[in-house]
Amino acid sequence: MIILDGKKTSQELKEEIAADVAVLRQQGKKVPHLAAVIVGNDGASLTYVSSKVKACEQVGFQSTLVKLPEDTTEEALLDKVKELNANAEIDGYIVQLPLPRHIDEEKVLLAIDPKKDVDGFHPANFGRMALELESFIPATPYGIMQLLERYDIDTQGKHAIVIGRSHIVGRPISILLSQKGKYANATVTLAHSRTTDLKTLVLQADIVVSALGIPNFVNADMVKPGAVVIDVGITRVSDADAPKGYRIVGDVDFDQVAPKASFITPVPGGVGPMTIAMLLKNTLLARERSEV
Repeated sequence: MIILDGKKTSQELKEEIAADVAVLRQQGKKVPHLAAVIVGNDGASLTYVSSKVKACEQVGFQSTLVKLPEDTTEEALLDKVKELNANAEIDGYIVQLPLPRHIDEEKVLLAIDPKKDVDGFHPANFGRMALELESFIPATPYGIMQLLERYDIDTQGKHAIVIGRSHIVGRPISILLSQKGKYANATVTLAHSRTTDLKTLVLQADIVVSALGIPNFVNADMVKPGAVVIDVGITRVSDADAPKGYRIVGDVDFDQVAPKASFITPVPGGVGPMTIAMLLKNTLLARERSEV
């Protein structure tokens, strides 16, 4: 069993991105600039956005954090989105989700310029990704594909099952795994809450990607020996003995499943760090494409 170390791999990616940024500086060119918009004071969102800003500093990007109060109107947020779309200094930006309930998330995401949509959530980017055209791939699926590539995991003709059909992870990773490519060409089953006899389907799979958000859902009885197991789940579980009063738990019962797997991601330290690294990669791509 080999651990798919997202923390180590993301650091390697950041070092590669930093080297590219250093070359831009040497050439007197503009360095990438990532902006993040956050509305309200959600603790998890603030932590996540802060980690993105810190990552920008590590690789030499410029970054802008736009903090708006909880009572910001939908119209005011849309005005801010238009402002960022028009700002030539900003190469890419994200609007941190979730947004307050009085704001229509879909309307906001649709207003983002697809050329600056480094989260890869805009329908234009999703559609281009599905057609294997140049696009921004959502950061978490992009990170999973990078792990498969950098650990040289054979996916050709393999049966992959993706558990969860969200637009952010499940659907895009199912598309990416089925596309043509050295680390794709898999036969993919997309499972969800209405799937019957899920255990049997998972037992048939060579590659298991779980993006449900249900702690320890995938156990040893569901995974065949030698399977590649990618755990996207991140759930806070109360634990009085933990320093923060909680533990981060994935969808996969790691202690049970790891001995049976050929490759497996830990939680934390697996897919999570890759997500931020790929957001940086998308921002670098946005900067490069802006010159074309």
